[in-house]
Amino acid sequence: MVTHRAHPDLNKERDILFAKFPPGQVPEAADHLARQPALAAEARLAQRAVAVRYQLTDHTLRELEDDLADRGFHLDNTLFSKLMRALIYYVEETQLHNLGVPEKRLKRSNEAYMRAWEQHAHGDHDDTPPEWRDYK
Repeated sequence: MVTHRAHPDLNKERDILFAKFPPGQVPEAADHLARQPALAAEARLAQRAVAVRYQLTDHTLRELEDDLADRGFHLDNTLFSKLMRALIYYVEETQLHNLGVPEKRLKRSNEAYMRAWEQHAHGDHDDTPPEWRDYK
């Protein structure tokens, strides 16, 4: 459940709109978002939307929509939706900047590097055959 511990201007209620196709993605997206900490999500099937409530210091609309897009959900991409989305992103980023909140580092951005690093041989690994290493 969302906690209301900060200034009321930081409590956000937004609708995330979805494309018509594929059908049935709204309930699944609402379930996914509802599992996020400090976030309330409710499916609105008639509007093809998920209503979300969150504290700006915990989440941003950009973060939530990027997470959904990364998971294969298709958001509404009409011109009006794109304009509203850009305006909300700007307003939320400006509010966070004015509060002096540091930019969040997303774990997803580092996952590719972490996986590559895990595959890399570590330590004093030398591919030179032992008989060549001792050659004098």
